[in-house]
Amino acid sequence: MAMLTGWALYAAIFFTPFIQEDVAVIGAATASLAGAAHTEIILPVILAGLVASDAWKYWMGRLARRYDWAHKFAEKPGVSVAGDLIRKEFLQTMLTARFVPGTRIPTYIAAGFFRAYYPKYVLTLMFTASLYVGIVFGLFHWVGAVAGEHALFWLPIGAVVLLVAYIVFRWLNHVRRHEGPMTPLTKEFDHPMPDMPGFEGTPLEEKPDEPENK
Repeated sequence: MAMLTGWALYAAIFFTPFIQEDVAVIGAATASLAGAAHTEIILPVILAGLVASDAWKYWMGRLARRYDWAHKFAEKPGVSVAGDLIRKEFLQTMLTARFVPGTRIPTYIAAGFFRAYYPKYVLTLMFTASLYVGIVFGLFHWVGAVAGEHALFWLPIGAVVLLVAYIVFRWLNHVRRHEGPMTPLTKEFDHPMPDMPGFEGTPLEEKPDEPENK
């Protein structure tokens, strides 16, 4: 990402969160450290990309209450557990989801499925994204000031290696049925939701009646 310039760089920073958020933040921090663009521009672009890539996931949860085609998203492992946490500890759960890869999608879908207040959801996304980006950018620039030019090569590689190692660790825990962050959001801790639309014979919510044409 640091090799790009101008609009290509900004586009990459904005759209990469739709693929992998942590890689996007690492790439944006690297571009900032390398001086590929002004940090004052990179920061709002990566924040906008993070919020945009997560804001729509809420609506997949809301649509799952009404439409069969979308209900599969509410059936994903961890959504019921995330729903319990969202209803009891909204801010803490959203913070955990931001900093723990692998927990974001079920948490954000659960926020929609269990009807969290959308403006509150978006504001919380903005807060957690700002906190996450601020920590990563601050760490990159601090290490860069200490290590000099060598940080441009080793810092992003080290960050990506740690990210991949953590994802592999989470996957192995899932395969071996060990517990992890968020306890973890896997099938072992899911539970039936008989009072929710589409589960155990509970019908999906019906569309509001259309006004009759006169």
